[in-house]
Amino acid sequence: MKDLRILSLIGVVVVCYYNSLYCGFVFDDVSAIKDNKDVLGITPWTSLFWNDFWGTPMHKERSHKSYRPLCVLTFRLNHALSGLQPMGYHLVNLALHALVTIMYLRVCRIFLSEVTSFVAALLFAVHPIHTEAVTGVVGRAETLSSVFFLVAFLSYAKCTGRRAKTGWRSLFSTVIFVAIATLCKEQGITVIGVCCVYEVFIAQKMTLPMMLDVLKSLVAGKHFLPVWLKAAVVRCVFLVGSTLLLLFARIKIMGAQLPVFTRFDNPASQAPTPSRQLTYNYLLPINLWLLLFPYDLCCDWTMGTIPLITSLFDARNLATFSFYAVMLKFAHYTLTTPGNRSRAMIMGLAFLILPFVPASNFFFPVGFVVAERILYVPSMGFCILAALGFEFLLSKYSKTMLWSLMAVLLISHSIKTVQRNRDWESEYTIFKSGIAVNRKNAKLYNNVGHALENLGQYAEALQYFVKAASIQPDDIGAHINVGRTYNHLQNSTQAESAFRKALDLMPKAKKGKGSYQTRIAPNHLDVFLNLANLISKNNSRLLEADALYQRALSMRADYTQAYINRGDILLRLNKSQEAKQQYLKALQYENDNPDLYYNLGVVSLDQNQANEALQYFEQALRLNADHKQTLFNSAVLLQETGNAKYRPEAFKRLHKLVKLDPLNEKVYFNLGMLATDEKDYTAAEKWFNKAIQLKDDFRSALFNLALMLSNDAKKPLESVPYLEKLLHYYPTHAKGLILMGDININYLKNIDAAEQNFKKILETEPGNVQANHNLCVVYVERGDLKTAESCLMTTVKLAPKEQYIQDHLAIVRTRLYNGNNRNGKSKKNSVKNNVQNNVNGENQKRNGNR
Repeated sequence: MKDLRILSLIGVVVVCYYNSLYCGFVFDDVSAIKDNKDVLGITPWTSLFWNDFWGTPMHKERSHKSYRPLCVLTFRLNHALSGLQPMGYHLVNLALHALVTIMYLRVCRIFLSEVTSFVAALLFAVHPIHTEAVTGVVGRAETLSSVFFLVAFLSYAKCTGRRAKTGWRSLFSTVIFVAIATLCKEQGITVIGVCCVYEVFIAQKMTLPMMLDVLKSLVAGKHFLPVWLKAAVVRCVFLVGSTLLLLFARIKIMGAQLPVFTRFDNPASQAPTPSRQLTYNYLLPINLWLLLFPYDLCCDWTMGTIPLITSLFDARNLATFSFYAVMLKFAHYTLTTPGNRSRAMIMGLAFLILPFVPASNFFFPVGFVVAERILYVPSMGFCILAALGFEFLLSKYSKTMLWSLMAVLLISHSIKTVQRNRDWESEYTIFKSGIAVNRKNAKLYNNVGHALENLGQYAEALQYFVKAASIQPDDIGAHINVGRTYNHLQNSTQAESAFRKALDLMPKAKKGKGSYQTRIAPNHLDVFLNLANLISKNNSRLLEADALYQRALSMRADYTQAYINRGDILLRLNKSQEAKQQYLKALQYENDNPDLYYNLGVVSLDQNQANEALQYFEQALRLNADHKQTLFNSAVLLQETGNAKYRPEAFKRLHKLVKLDPLNEKVYFNLGMLATDEKDYTAAEKWFNKAIQLKDDFRSALFNLALMLSNDAKKPLESVPYLEKLLHYYPTHAKGLILMGDININYLKNIDAAEQNFKKILETEPGNVQANHNLCVVYVERGDLKTAESCLMTTVKLAPKEQYIQDHLAIVRTRLYNGNNRNGKSKKNSVKNNVQNNVNGENQKRNGNR
């Protein structure tokens, strides 16, 4: 029967969450997984233990301070197995929820009857409040932590008992599992409190009167305690001591500094007294209501979703009063009424209240108002209480009716869970569903705008961003979004206006102080980057852009992206050494950023320091072996050395880029250039053609392929289609016209076409020596020696040191004045055979700075 119940629980979980497998990465999943270097395997695995949940080093001020390395490790393993295919991640989450449900059943059996335990587990399995924790991939922090939370509790249950000796092995195991739970998510540490409650009220079966008697004896100076009670105290002290050590380690890791949250994330955290306290307490009945009636669910409850309570006479205070009245009634009943039911209720309250404490704002502010995912563990206590209530009703009323109502409840919850999973299919659907619940939350409108922006629907996105700014006019992020979208729509004037509005909302430096004293949310500093990037499109405003970057750096000295962007501006101002200093300064704060080493490599190339550039490129690749721009530029640099021993490595890097960026025509072009250097003309032709397939008007590929076929592969006629295409797109391409003219004279015997080729060049480059000389050859071919002589004399003036031109002039004059037909024919052929087509190939420009 027990196995059947376990299988039925697994089946229920699969039915409720099967459609979650088809959801994508949404909301926080993007930052925590798709954009997280620790997950993507770019950083060494040891970085997981020094970085936060989002991949930011814990010591940095912009870190979120959420330390969950074991959860991130599971994401990394997911990525190693299935890349960024969401289904694999969702499958693990579904399996974890099923495992938690089974373990929860086992925990309930300790202090509930078999039937009541099963009812509690069923309620837990289907409760819609869990969709954010199960269907949202980042919710794995909740489910994974819950696994070890329950394992720790079960381990502790083994080490204690009524008047029993301490099972030290199980106690030590408990502490280990607590530590693991905490490394999955911070609230895992609260299981120690639950264990202490279990010790007192379940294991030792103590009641309030018994506790008062012990306390009275201690106060009266009677320090004698029973052996069994001493053992219980030792176990509790051991647990509490372990908690303090874990807390100390956690504080040490986060640098004893709380994360920076804006007042929009948690408005009450920055409200004055008593508004702050009244609002915090009101959030308790809000969370309880979500457990009782999980209908209006929303992925984001920040900003204006729940207005602040500013007065004692606010009607919402009645909800707070009612909540505390109910909790006190529960507490009084459980502490004063002996029996198994009251003890089970105590455990229900412990599971409900203690895991919620870290998110309650009572001890430190958190970055949200209400978050459904953090109710995952507290819902265990709620389901215990609900199942106990159901058990009580069964003893009083019709069992048939009550079981029917329970079935209706379970089915309705299951349907709601399945429906809610559909909301998590995409960013657009989840945020649109949020707006249907919370219309006063500007962040939801912003996020719908972001979803549309990612789809390239900028006009539609703009409407949501403007709406967000109208709901929350002092939201810096909303104005940044408006400006960025106007920029996408090529409306620079409106974009700059929006960025200026955001800039006006930024805190000002205090007069007489050179630095900013206020802690600023990192994402708000993006206004400087966005505005500077916009105005730097105008070369006359580069200094203005530079001033914006400097202002951003005065607010946050560790703002790495500002250093990078400022370096780019300085390069455009021809201040390469100053740009280099900016990148080196940024390395002091982020020495594992491959972009910085890449940019230093580009600057070194600018300064003609090829060896130094290569060293920087190598360091960038050590940090990120898949850094595309570094792979490309380093391969080009190795090729340009002309040293054959470097070509295999250049080939290797370009072939890797083919896999990473298969639609980048520049990669195939440079493979063609390398193959040409290796005299593998068949391969070169293949690579050049691949580049042209991707970019039909790829000038360098068209010309170099034609040049290679004509000069190296000795197939001049095969080069004609490529030259014709080149000259169709670029009619004044001088090198292409010279090569085409040479083929017209020597192979196609089309003198008129050759003449047009050379004259076309001279229309835009009258001083082009090769074009002038080859036009002279055309006159020779026609037998117009007088014009040829005049033409060559002009060409000699253009290039007096070119001996071949003077030789050809001498040949023409000999024919003119000596009239020797045999020699004249020979000399004419000599001029013809020296049509100048020794043009060089074209190299593709390297990629610029990041």
